[in-house]
Amino acid sequence: MTDRYAVIGNPIAQSKSPLIHGLYAQATGQDIDYGKIEGPLGPGGFAQAVDAFRAEGGRGLNITAPFKLDAFAYATERSQRAELAGAANAMTFDGERVVADNFDGVGLVRDVTRNLAVPMTGRRVLVLGAGGAARGALLPFLAERPAELVIANRDVDKARELARIGAAEGGSVAACGYADLAGQRFDLVFNATSASLRAERPPVPAGVFAASALAYELAYGKGLTPFLRLARESGVERIADGVGMLAEQAAEAFLWWRGVRPDTADVIRTLTVPLV
Repeated sequence: MTDRYAVIGNPIAQSKSPLIHGLYAQATGQDIDYGKIEGPLGPGGFAQAVDAFRAEGGRGLNITAPFKLDAFAYATERSQRAELAGAANAMTFDGERVVADNFDGVGLVRDVTRNLAVPMTGRRVLVLGAGGAARGALLPFLAERPAELVIANRDVDKARELARIGAAEGGSVAACGYADLAGQRFDLVFNATSASLRAERPPVPAGVFAASALAYELAYGKGLTPFLRLARESGVERIADGVGMLAEQAAEAFLWWRGVRPDTADVIRTLTVPLV
């Protein structure tokens, strides 16, 4: 019997999740049907769409913008990762039980440390932005034991909130505004802002990149974004976008749902857009 899964978001036409999970299912011999759901944006629209999907026999969902907070609220049970991120990007259904998890951060770390072979342990790490993407990455980053983790954001209070969460979990996290980054250099710099979706550059000083830094753009499929262009103009040779993170978080959800973890290499090659 074919099991149904889907991704829900709004807009959703651009989502690569059906392609990714279709390739994973083919590679692992899993019998699934994976589709897209454009969730209504009005009050209660997300819950109504999920209720309908469950009533039709749906087994699980991936969640993308703008519904990660709605998914967190909808769930009856949440993983520690989801609880600490305050958001969910995957759900599984078992009768009345709705279990939510967040694989964004673990997928990002796996892409950086395994696919790109860039260690985070003992390194100075900078995250630009303090929204949902940064929240999801916080604990997986701290688990890698960086020498320093700094979160920079326009609204410094939001960055400080994440720093407090990190401290409560035994991590050492600093918070600051963008102007405070002047004179500091980091080994890994992650753009977790939405600036690249608007073809804008986050207001970060060019000097934040260490000589052998990795500049990582969490957005994917945008080519050489203003952030990555800044890094390249600053002499950074290692740049990457979020296609690997996308593939890895999807593989984590697939493992959670189906009990087998697909290899991600072919999906990453298929979806990679040249950074030019």
